[in-house]
Amino acid sequence: MSHATTATRASARVRRRRRVRAKVRGAAQRPRLSVFRSNRGIGAQLIDDDSGHTVAAVNWTESDLRDLSPMDQARRAGELLGERAKAAGVETCVFDRGGYRYHGRVKALADGARESGLIF
Repeated sequence: MSHATTATRASARVRRRRRVRAKVRGAAQRPRLSVFRSNRGIGAQLIDDDSGHTVAAVNWTESDLRDLSPMDQARRAGELLGERAKAAGVETCVFDRGGYRYHGRVKALADGARESGLIF
């Protein structure tokens, strides 16, 4: 018997994500680093919320990320995103964990981005 208060994992994450998004906003000078994590891989993008544009993005389906182990993939994705951000003229950003815990692959992606020079 299901109740209206029972939340699926996905809907619970969406609620957490909305709560985070209420406080975190990206601008042209300091875009939002939005993380997406699935069971198969990880992706991230730098978003300028003022104009609604993606400044830089990285996805696990790219050839240099596809064959790595999950943690290495996340770290390398962060490094790639940092390099692309630099190329786009972005040095600082705000981190949006997207309702995921700051742990494991999400943390590895953030560490990789920091190592490549992105400040947040």
